[in-house]
Amino acid sequence: MRVLALDGDENACVASVRSLQRAGYRVVVGATRKLSKAGVSRYCGSTFVYTSPQKSTVAFAAEVAAEAAREPGTLIIAHTESTTVALSTHSELLRRSGARMVMPSPECLSCAIDKAQTTTLAKSLGLAVPESHVMTDPEQAREVARIVRYPAVLKASRSEEVSADGMITRTARPLYASTADECLIAYRRLAQNCSSVLAQELVPGRGAGYFVLMNHGELRAEFAHVRVRDVHPTGSGSAVRLSVRPLPAMRDGALRILRALNYHGVAMVEFRITPDNVPVFLEVNPRFWNSLALSIHAGVDFPALLAHMAEYGDVEPQFEYRTGVRCRWLVGDLWHLIQVLKGKPKGFPGDFPRRLRTLCEFLVPVPRTFHDLFSFRDPLPEAADWLHYLRRLINGPS
Repeated sequence: MRVLALDGDENACVASVRSLQRAGYRVVVGATRKLSKAGVSRYCGSTFVYTSPQKSTVAFAAEVAAEAAREPGTLIIAHTESTTVALSTHSELLRRSGARMVMPSPECLSCAIDKAQTTTLAKSLGLAVPESHVMTDPEQAREVARIVRYPAVLKASRSEEVSADGMITRTARPLYASTADECLIAYRRLAQNCSSVLAQELVPGRGAGYFVLMNHGELRAEFAHVRVRDVHPTGSGSAVRLSVRPLPAMRDGALRILRALNYHGVAMVEFRITPDNVPVFLEVNPRFWNSLALSIHAGVDFPALLAHMAEYGDVEPQFEYRTGVRCRWLVGDLWHLIQVLKGKPKGFPGDFPRRLRTLCEFLVPVPRTFHDLFSFRDPLPEAADWLHYLRRLINGPS
């Protein structure tokens, strides 16, 4: 079977390409530029370029559909929320091209990507959730600023929003507040490019993820990790993480949410584990995750399992994997170190890593650590990642 792996500059796409080629699939990498991290992998068969869905979901879908139509039955796999949303928005066009996709229904996806909706759903199902308030206008913001529990984190309800003209807008990163005035300032900044802002109490602890492949609400594969170091020390993305068994309450709660949604495809359910070991639900990410390589190194080959499901309709359940497996994203870990050396951001109310300890942890290698990208057999994705990072340092984010 032929597979179109989209989002070639994502670490998850590199992991997918390596996995799928080893499993016997022919892989074509798509990206918004000709030379992407996954596109230079020795496991990539060919590449194609498409219009960014953040410029036009219509053009993006038409170009992906045209590429898929070259061989009916081609499987399309997305690795970011923006391409997932764009594929879902134009799913009929893509299916008419003969393409296969394993992803949630548009209605399910719309709920899954909305943090306010999933938080409400999680609370109704008995999960621990942060105290949460939705703000859609300045009047609501003033009321929430008065009653929210501080310190608080403010975030767009959706990471990506589709405009009336078919463009996808990426919303801003979360902001933090310790007072009502800071809350209102954060709301105004976030509301510039999103329609709804979610204010939540800041939950102490460390990040943990529960990862699944679902077949219309039925669990087919699972995996869990805890973060060792975040890309952003304020709490976002994982630079180093460790495979673990999920806490029973975390696993049970995540599956309650996904079954209530009749979820289909892969997903990450994110939690914060408090100091007293209580998993607090944060959000659902309805796509492959950036740290996908760790699950593959630990023995759960999600891309190959998803492709098998697309080809044959189902897959044998896989719930066993190795725990204690450690995986590192070198560029992400460097970014973590740089931000720690700069010091705690002004206004951030949570705990922040210490400089000397972080420097030592970055420099001292841990035996038997795997890497998201580095591989002696396939070195170019790692090199491309460093070149991309240096270009961003020089030119600024694109």
